[in-house]
Amino acid sequence: MREKLLKLTSETEPGTANASALIHNDRGEYLLHLRDHFPGQIWEPGMWSLLGGGREPQDATLEHTVRRELAEEAGLHIADLTPFGTEYASDDTGASVPIAIYAGRWNGDPRDLRLTEGVMLAWFAPDDLHRLRIADTTCELVRRHAASRPANASSTASQSGPSSHEERRPASPHGTVLNVIGVHLHLERPDGTVLLGLRHPDSAFAPSTWHVLAGHCEQESAVTCLIREAREEAGLLIQPQDVELVHVVHHVDHAGDQLRMGLFFRARTWTGEPELREPDKCTQWKFWDPTALPDNLVSYTRQAITKIRNGDLYSESGWPA
Repeated sequence: MREKLLKLTSETEPGTANASALIHNDRGEYLLHLRDHFPGQIWEPGMWSLLGGGREPQDATLEHTVRRELAEEAGLHIADLTPFGTEYASDDTGASVPIAIYAGRWNGDPRDLRLTEGVMLAWFAPDDLHRLRIADTTCELVRRHAASRPANASSTASQSGPSSHEERRPASPHGTVLNVIGVHLHLERPDGTVLLGLRHPDSAFAPSTWHVLAGHCEQESAVTCLIREAREEAGLLIQPQDVELVHVVHHVDHAGDQLRMGLFFRARTWTGEPELREPDKCTQWKFWDPTALPDNLVSYTRQAITKIRNGDLYSESGWPA
């Protein structure tokens, strides 16, 4: 990767560059955008990134580009945007793509925004970026900006009192946060055996561990997501009318991690036999006796299979007692 950040001036704006917004609040957090997981269709699928996009003919400057993108993607309008730098990233072909970065301050709640692209928006502190699926260049960009801010910048909000947003929005009892929705396929043969897949050793989540076929909801319903994941990952064809919800598990891996709601659906019937359609994610499919499940099985999956056999519709996992 070439030099990642160069000083941007109005005289050196790249004519074909994209533009992105580095939005921060008074708590020292940065607004990140979780992109749709459409491999081969969009840049950085399923990754956290900055809001922004490509320059269009009607954009007189790159600032016009980033302001238009903010309005189109999230209905967001930032009063003051200032040039911060140019990030050089690589596209799928390895070509260097310049992205003009504009920094701006905003103290609103992402939940109030109307997101038209991607999955969600959320605030993150620079120290939490290592927990995300995010490009190294974006991490460096955020940390470089954070290091350039005054030492007492993050305390401004507490010293000056609540923002106008906080004054008009009642606080939740324990702080409202977004939960990721995951769908899981409970595929059970007539003999009672259930389908599990062995995750790839390089998987970010549960490497070399057995798990049911699963995926995250994008801009789609949970059943649509289940049907898509079954086709993409294992070549199984399932019809919506053949799907039923059999269990819900509200889980968290570790204290402070992203909260997740896992929906387990049974397919009453399906077409096809499990195939390794995505060998970079799953290395083996196998039907297991639910009374003799593998030792290296995702813990909440083991719990869910047991609960499904008992007819229990809900459980929790990972929460402190």
